[in-house]
Amino acid sequence: MQRFNWKINMQHQISDAKALQLRSVITSDGQVVLSLVKEPIPALKPEEILVRVEATPVNPSDIGLMLGAADLSRAWTADGADGPQLGAPVPAAALQAMRSRRDASTAVGLEGAGTVVAAGSSRAAQALMGRTVAAMAGGMYARYRCIPAVECLVLPEGTTAAQAASCFVNPLTALGMVETARSEGHTGIVQTAAASNLGQILHRVCLADGVPLVNVVRSEQQAQLLREQGARFVCNSSSDDFREQLTDAIAATGATIVLDPIGGTSGGQILSCMEAAIARRPGQVISRYGSDVLKQLYVYGSLDPRPIEIPRDIGTAWAAGGWLLLRYLKVVRRETLDRLKARVAAEITTTFASRYTRSVSLPELISPEVLSTCARPATGKKFLIEPWKDC
Repeated sequence: MQRFNWKINMQHQISDAKALQLRSVITSDGQVVLSLVKEPIPALKPEEILVRVEATPVNPSDIGLMLGAADLSRAWTADGADGPQLGAPVPAAALQAMRSRRDASTAVGLEGAGTVVAAGSSRAAQALMGRTVAAMAGGMYARYRCIPAVECLVLPEGTTAAQAASCFVNPLTALGMVETARSEGHTGIVQTAAASNLGQILHRVCLADGVPLVNVVRSEQQAQLLREQGARFVCNSSSDDFREQLTDAIAATGATIVLDPIGGTSGGQILSCMEAAIARRPGQVISRYGSDVLKQLYVYGSLDPRPIEIPRDIGTAWAAGGWLLLRYLKVVRRETLDRLKARVAAEITTTFASRYTRSVSLPELISPEVLSTCARPATGKKFLIEPWKDC
């Protein structure tokens, strides 16, 4: 009975409330400005629900949307009407690439989780009242979010919002990449930045599914982290014999696809080792065009902002392209996506668990210290936003 009354009281409290929300804009004079603003909560359509957002992660994609190429070393702060503001100049060379966002205020936060506190009249929406759900609806750096019920992932009873906050981006990226590799006929995978939150999830998926995986990291500490989690093939790019380690691991696993969030020279170097490993196969014919085994590189990030380089010692049987979760979700079959989402919900505290080093409120996020830390990719430095913290 107490839980029922709580829901009624909460609905009454939000009936004429405004939702605090984080927004980003690039001004006409070349400044990125982050602001907390209060937006009216819209009337729910029959198929929609209202989520009290209780946890939402800071992903690299969120940092990109918030800040773009802004120079945080020259950041300034101010008091806005609804909360703090933070601004930083965008270098002139980067403004042209961001012209589509000029003077367009954008809600931030790709994914998050919370409790359904109001629902439209449809049966599907009403069935979610009081449940913990996760969504990748955008605009999740807010205290409330109106979302179509069909877009939500319903979590098992007892799942907390913090456990469910990262249900979409990293889990579905890992699962989508494995599905892509399988559909293209690859039986072994190489991943770079393997000690990242996503890298560790991909490792756990491949371990559970019996997919041979080569993990590339940049320090012995990261290598040890993955070995303690059961990784068999871990190659440290800072080692003097890295190329030999990597070629041996690729030969042992038969990996022919690279998943790379770095860019630059990273993926091309692995394709080169891949061609060398293929040449070791018994009976493998190598012509002046190289091997006839297709080697695939997918780049899904840009930790190295320099141009992507592909060496010329990889033969001609290779392909390179980008991989983006948002596009994958548009082209994947509905039954496949439903299967992947069901697996995430069932394994959210095991295979797809995310760990956070710090939780912050919405006002705390808008500080040079916090944003500077978030903007520097580092193993084990993932932030969680709790929009109702300190309220």
